[in-house]
Amino acid sequence: MSNINVRAYEPTPARKVAFLGLGVMGYPMAGHLAAAGHQVKVYNRTAAKSAAWCKEFTQGARPEFAETPRLAAQGADIVFCCVGNDDDLRSVTLGADGAFAGMEPGAIFVDHTTASADVARELYGAAKNLGLSFVDAPVSGGQAGAQNGALTVMCGGDVAAFEAVQPVAMAFSRAFTRMGESGAGQLTKMVNQICIAGLVQGLAEAIAFGQSAGLDMNQVLDVIGKGAAQSWQLDNRGKTMAAGQFDFGFAVDWMRKDLGLVLEEARRNGARLPVTALVDQFYADVQQMGGRRWDTSSLIKRLR
Repeated sequence: MSNINVRAYEPTPARKVAFLGLGVMGYPMAGHLAAAGHQVKVYNRTAAKSAAWCKEFTQGARPEFAETPRLAAQGADIVFCCVGNDDDLRSVTLGADGAFAGMEPGAIFVDHTTASADVARELYGAAKNLGLSFVDAPVSGGQAGAQNGALTVMCGGDVAAFEAVQPVAMAFSRAFTRMGESGAGQLTKMVNQICIAGLVQGLAEAIAFGQSAGLDMNQVLDVIGKGAAQSWQLDNRGKTMAAGQFDFGFAVDWMRKDLGLVLEEARRNGARLPVTALVDQFYADVQQMGGRRWDTSSLIKRLR
C-alpha cells in the first residue's frame, strides 16, 4: 500500500533531486517528488528503508538510492533533507561523505528538519563558501500532511534559491513561504510549536474536565468546534484524545526536542515563555509514564 495520497500536481519541469532521510515525514515527501515526475535519488541511514522506498516508487521517475549522502547529492539540482536534529543534519551535509561534498556549484540544499536557527546559519555559511545555496525549511502538518502532500513549509534563505525550489517543493506542500533570511524558517517553526504546546494542553484540560462532569465529549466537541474554541487540534485530535488514542505520528520525544530548541532560543532573545516551559515539563511527565512514542495529544494522560 502506498505511503502517499497522490493528488493533482501543477506541471513543473522535471528536475534531478535527492532526498536524505526517509522517516515518517521524508518517506512520503520523497514519494510526492517522484509522483510529480522528478528524478529522485534517496539516501537513508538504514539502507533497507531506501530499498523499500525505491520498490514502491519504481514507476515513471526511476528512483534510485545511494549509500552515502555525497553519492545521493551528485548531479542533483536540489537536495532535500529531513532528519532528526542538529547533529544528524551536520552528519549528512558535512565531511567527506556529506552531501555538500557531492553537490555541484549552483545546487541548492533544502533542509526540512526542525533544527536550531544556529545550525541553519552555520550550514548556510558553509554552503555559500562552496558555491551552494542553503534554505532552512521546517514543516508543519505532521505525518498526515506529508502523506497528503499538504505540508506548510516555513523558509529562510536567499530569495533566488527560494524561488528556484518553490515550484518543485509544491509537490508535497500546500504553502511554501519565505519568512526572511537564513534561520527565519526555523524561528517561525518555533513560533508554531509554542502555539501547539499551549493549545494541546488547553484541549487536554477541557476534555478531562468535560469527562469528569459526565458530558458526552464527542457531542461537546462537535458543538464547540463551531465556535470560538475551534482549532486544528480540536478538529483532528479532540475525539481521539477523548477515546485515549495516541498513535498519530508526531511523538512526544520529538516535541520535547522542538520545545528544547524553543526554550534555548528564548534564553538568548529574552522572550518569556512560562506556559511553554510548563508544558515542556508536562511532556517530561508523559515520557516518564512510558509515552515517549505517543503522539503529542497524550498530554491528557497526565489528567486521568
